[in-house]
Amino acid sequence: MQQKIRIGIAGYGNLGRGVRSAIAQNPDMELVAVFSRRDPKSLEQRGESLRFVHMSDVERYKEEIDVMILCGGSATDLPEQTPQLAALFHTVDSFDTHAKIPEFYDRVHTAALLGGKLSVISTGWDPGLFSMNRLLAQSILPEGKEYTFWGSGVSQGHSDAIRRVPGVRAGVQYTVPVQAAIDAIRSGETPEFETREKHARNCYVVAEDGADENAIREAIVSMPNYFADYDTSVTFITQEELEREHSGMPHGGFVIRSGVTGAGSKQRIEFGLELESNPEFTASVLVAYARAAVRLAAEGQSGARTVFDIPLGHLSPKSAAELRRELL
Repeated sequence: MQQKIRIGIAGYGNLGRGVRSAIAQNPDMELVAVFSRRDPKSLEQRGESLRFVHMSDVERYKEEIDVMILCGGSATDLPEQTPQLAALFHTVDSFDTHAKIPEFYDRVHTAALLGGKLSVISTGWDPGLFSMNRLLAQSILPEGKEYTFWGSGVSQGHSDAIRRVPGVRAGVQYTVPVQAAIDAIRSGETPEFETREKHARNCYVVAEDGADENAIREAIVSMPNYFADYDTSVTFITQEELEREHSGMPHGGFVIRSGVTGAGSKQRIEFGLELESNPEFTASVLVAYARAAVRLAAEGQSGARTVFDIPLGHLSPKSAAELRRELL
C-alpha cells in the first residue's frame, strides 16, 4: 500500500481550517500537525486528536512532514514565513500580491535551493487557476484581448478598509462585476474599460450608535485605492442583519479572452468560478498542489515553482495511465 502524503498546516485561520477539511477529502493524505503562533492549548478541542504545535517548534518536525501548506496572509505572514520554512520543508502557499510575486519567487527559490526543497508559490484561484487560463488563452489567441472580473464576492481587504472608518462598528464589501461589460465582451467586442466600468463595490455597514451616517458614506466612497475609482454603494444595516445575511465568504469571477483567428473569425475563451466559500476552495487548490510538490521533489527537483511549471497530471492522485484512459 502506498504511503500517505504527510501534511503540516502553518496557520489556522479560515484558510487553515479549509485545508484541514480538504485533506479529509483526499484519501492519499494525512494531517500530521497544525502549527500556529497561538498557544496550542487554546486551539485544542475536546474529543479530537488533532495535534497543535507552536510555530517555534516547527523544525523538530522536519522528518515527520512531507509538505507544509502555508496558510498565513500575504501582507505580512508569507513574505517572512515562506522563505524560512522553504529551507526546512517542501511547501505550498497562496501568496497573492501580484506585483510582488517576482521578488517573492526569487527569495523562496534561493531558500528552497539551499535546503534542497521544493516550494510551490502563489497557488489558489487568482493567482493560480486564473493565471493558468490567462496563459492558455493568450497562447491560443495571440490576436485578442483578455479581461479578468472578480465577484460577485466578499473582498476581505476592502471589508477591512470599511471597518477602519471612524463610526463603523462592522461591515462587509462585495465586489460585483458590471454585467454590461461582460455582455460586451461575450458579444465579440474588445473594448477598453475604465476601472469603474468593470466592477462595482457594494458596502454593507453597521454604524456605531450616534455615528454620522453621511460622514461614513462620504469617507468610504472617497477612499483612495479602495473605493474612489468605483461606483460604490453604502447600505446601513443592523448587526443582526449583518450576521444573518452576510456571514458567508462567497467569491468567484471570470477570465475571458476575446480574439480573432484566420480571416477574422471571432473566438472567445472563458473560465469562471462561482464559490460559496472562498477559503475552502482556495484550500482545495493548495492541497492538490501539495501532492504535485511531493511528486516534483521525488523526481529530484528543488527550488521554487509556480502553476506555470507543473504538469496538470501531478495534481491528481491517479496515475498517468488512468488519466489517459479516463479523462483524455
